[in-house]
Amino acid sequence: MSQRLLFGTDGIRGIANGDVMNSDLMLKLGRALGLLIQQSKRKHQVVIGKDTRISGYMLETALASGLCSVGVDVWLCGPLPTPGVAFLTSSMRADAGVVISASHNPYQDNGVKIFSSDGFKLPDEKELALEHLISLSTPSLKTASMVGRAHRIDDAVGRYVAYLKTILPKELDLCDFKIAIDAAHGAGYRVAPMVFSELGAQVITHAVDPNGENINEQCGALHPQHLQSLVKQTHCDIGLALDGDADRLIVIDDQGDILDGDALLAILARDLKAKNQLKGDCVVATMMSNLGLELSLAQAHINLMRTQVGDRYVLEKLRMHGLNLGGEQSGHMICLNYGTTGDAIMAALMLLTAIKHAGQPLSYLKRCISIFPQCIVNVAVQKKIPLEELVHVKKLIQEVESNLKHKGRVLVRYSGTEPKARVMVEGENEQQVKKYAHDIATEIQNTLMS
Repeated sequence: MSQRLLFGTDGIRGIANGDVMNSDLMLKLGRALGLLIQQSKRKHQVVIGKDTRISGYMLETALASGLCSVGVDVWLCGPLPTPGVAFLTSSMRADAGVVISASHNPYQDNGVKIFSSDGFKLPDEKELALEHLISLSTPSLKTASMVGRAHRIDDAVGRYVAYLKTILPKELDLCDFKIAIDAAHGAGYRVAPMVFSELGAQVITHAVDPNGENINEQCGALHPQHLQSLVKQTHCDIGLALDGDADRLIVIDDQGDILDGDALLAILARDLKAKNQLKGDCVVATMMSNLGLELSLAQAHINLMRTQVGDRYVLEKLRMHGLNLGGEQSGHMICLNYGTTGDAIMAALMLLTAIKHAGQPLSYLKRCISIFPQCIVNVAVQKKIPLEELVHVKKLIQEVESNLKHKGRVLVRYSGTEPKARVMVEGENEQQVKKYAHDIATEIQNTLMS
């Protein structure tokens, strides 16, 4: 595959109005995307959604201008979860969908994710084609009546809410649930409370007042501690923590304990298998998923297929093998029965369905998985030198793996979205795991600084 200059594992990201994520790039990206999708003489259209960052207005305007300048019509959703944009792209039969969001990153950052007409993320070859088109000189622009038009979808939230409510089986409701929701001041701040309250739940909200600068700030899926306290104080049955673009879910159970994506996968897989809806009796997760997930699934006669880190790779494996359930420890949950990308609200509805079917609280259902102690340490890096070239780091990793034997794992990789190296160690002894992880992280830091 050719070298990717702009697109990472989850679209394009950078500091808003910095060297990459600026209005100039968005104008060029809009023109490039417009040229890419114009394969016939009919009128073409692109759906654009965003999260709640202040820079979203600037970037949205530039992107729409680029698309319109090459004759493509634009449909603006305003703030809407990433999976909501994917849903509208498919349901409106648009040629593509674009989400302007940096997901869980702080508000200073922004990014772009692009969906094909079927609602799935744009494949690698199309992203490379876009990079090529962006690098070309200014394309032939449309004039007069050939210029594209920009429209606003006034009921975008309502359309998505109506779809999400169909995920809960018609014979069920949520009238006996008290649910706390932390929307991270992000794209799900209206959708999430609306879905669960309309299904009958008593809803308590936190972080649903975006001001353009508070997205993900000490709240949401990356910081579930406040929601944890809220669930305990208000005696909720469950707490749902979303990230900035609402494609990740971290859950608080009725006892106030935090459940990550691995625990959710274990519970959802069992529920789908019991209903004969788990295709291939197999789940897809990444190399970061805990060894406890693998053992839990094996006990239920469910296979675990691992892939590299990134929800796009989970999705790729699901489609390749005809499977329907996968996810990441970070909370990305993908179920191809209902959607084409990670969706926090969809996953929460599936989880609530499993709770209703079991007739047991979440604190009981989570007993199906025992999580091995795991430590993740992030190391800031200026250059991503191939890890196999870091001789001392490689030697230390081999020593740690030898000490852990077959009762633990070591995974060291560079982030696909940030200038960081991520070190993950898991095993039976928590203190030992932490020491190993920090030893490796320190070695990486010392090696790259020397």
